[in-house]
Amino acid sequence: MNFEVVKKETLYIALEMINSNPEYNIYENGKEARTLADMEEEFLNPKTISAFIKLDDTYIGIIDYLLENPKDHYPWLGLLLLHGDYQGYGFGAQAFAAYEKEMLKRGMNCVRIGVLKENKKAQRFWESLGFIYYNTATAQNGTGILCYEKQIG
Repeated sequence: MNFEVVKKETLYIALEMINSNPEYNIYENGKEARTLADMEEEFLNPKTISAFIKLDDTYIGIIDYLLENPKDHYPWLGLLLLHGDYQGYGFGAQAFAAYEKEMLKRGMNCVRIGVLKENKKAQRFWESLGFIYYNTATAQNGTGILCYEKQIG
């Protein structure tokens, strides 16, 4: 498994990944599908690192993260999402393990994530990987976000 940086010419792949998860889109944006313009704003910005998750030569997901959140100075994993066709096979845990290895190489020893309060499936997934809840925050749209962290290494 490896990561490939998202580029303008590969944004259509990101759109397919995101739109294969209508339930997530409803939690996150209140609508089942997103647009190419949404993808550009989310994945082609200077603040985060956005990459495809690849299994051999197959795009199976997308990951988006901050090396240092200016608010707390921790690395934050903003999104780890698999295409709907590749969920349930252990690829999410493998992708996180690859991300964790990358963070260790960069000298990080803790990673934080935010999970939408309604997204029980994501909460169970992250808790199964050893993430510990530490706080509840509120997003700009008023949605509750459960904050988790994991010591790595």
